Amino acid sequence: MKTINLGGKVAVITGASSGIGKAIATYLASQGVIVSLGARRMDKLDELQSQITFQGGNASVWLTDVTQKESVNGLIQHTLDTFGQVDVMINNAGVMLLSKLEELRFEEWDAMIDTNLKGILYGIGAALPYFKARKEGHFINVSSLSGHRVDPTSAVYSATKFAVRALSEGLRQEVKPYNIRTTIISPGVIQSELTQAITDPYAKEMVKGMEGMAISADAIAHAVAYAMSQPQDIDISELIIRPTAQPY
Repeated sequence: MKTINLGGKVAVITGASSGIGKAIATYLASQGVIVSLGARRMDKLDELQSQITFQGGNASVWLTDVTQKESVNGLIQHTLDTFGQVDVMINNAGVMLLSKLEELRFEEWDAMIDTNLKGILYGIGAALPYFKARKEGHFINVSSLSGHRVDPTSAVYSATKFAVRALSEGLRQEVKPYNIRTTIISPGVIQSELTQAITDPYAKEMVKGMEGMAISADAIAHAVAYAMSQPQDIDISELIIRPTAQPY
């Protein structure tokens, strides 16, 4: 059964090659949404596009590095050139490189700031002029439960995700006159590749203890579809999705 108010919409999704982004792309396409997929791994994007097309969906792909402003601009322009419109910008790309501050992993700090915060800023900057001119649009920014709390090893990661929530709320207040909606999605423990990039042994062990309760990324995809499906005068400002078993 398809969700109402989704068919024919065009959604741009960053970080679409795996995990939450892939789940969002697959589910939205099954609901009649036209999806424009951006990520750094072109082989994974091509594979996903083939899968969606085989299942009767409509998808395009664009090699995208969200840490590069022109790359994100290119994704939006490609979408407009291919489909003629953009209805939803889903800023999903992110990295989680946990470690204690005393480890001084400066390169990992930079990577999280560049991807998790600046990447979303670039996504907003790429789509906002079009949304304003059209007087309609929807930003969906993926934060995290770590954007609501801080744990040992998550200081920098949490800082970027708190920032995503602050940025999204500021955006919401500014774009109301243009009929633009904003939604923050804050996932808890989700099955994805996100934890595989953690190199710090202590942090890796901490995360390993949470893996047993992780829920499918499909839960996030359904939450995104719910927010998108609301009438234009209803703005789902934030959704937290976590396992029932997750204690915090």
